[in-house]
Amino acid sequence: MLTEKGVHFLAIEGVIGVGKTTLAKIISERWKAMFIEENFAENPFLEKFYQNKEAYAFQTQLFFLLDRHKQLQNSALQSDLFHDLLVSDYTYDKDQIFAAQNLQESEYAMYEQVATTLNKDIPHPDLVVYLQASVPTLLNRIHGRGRSMEKSIEGSYLQALMDRYDHHFWNYPYCPVLVINTDNIDFVHNEDHLKLVLDAIAACPTQTTYFVPEGK
Repeated sequence: MLTEKGVHFLAIEGVIGVGKTTLAKIISERWKAMFIEENFAENPFLEKFYQNKEAYAFQTQLFFLLDRHKQLQNSALQSDLFHDLLVSDYTYDKDQIFAAQNLQESEYAMYEQVATTLNKDIPHPDLVVYLQASVPTLLNRIHGRGRSMEKSIEGSYLQALMDRYDHHFWNYPYCPVLVINTDNIDFVHNEDHLKLVLDAIAACPTQTTYFVPEGK
């Protein structure tokens, strides 16, 4: 198990629609871990953001920053008491990817001041699993889950996010990153594909590693 290899905080990451929340839930159930899920549905600005990014980007981003900070602080304490493994479907510092993508220069400067103040007492994961997929795959998955607020997401926006995600996690300073390309697998409906993914995570790479599972 991961905890035997020194991993007590596992974060699943990736661009919108890649399947990070689904995988994090599966892992938490199978490996009896505490699960932290991003509260995107509770963000009162998110739907407005997708309708008008420039007008609502700052409010949306600040809500996520403060909510993630609160979640991780509380969950880290509870995990120490009741669980050996903590699994989240986000990393706290990935918030800056969206901030850099969506905020105006003056907004970003203010955001950075708040983020820098909050960053000091946030736990970092021991291992990050970064799920990748091509833009067509992401769009298919986004449309397939049918969230009305996401209907306006464009491929160009996803591609820009992917470029930032790639740079961020290929240069991640806090822990090893397992990069998994998910274009050719379906770990939700195919148990063999899921086993490939779980086995790769359980192997617990000690450095940034790229894995391309080939589903059958």
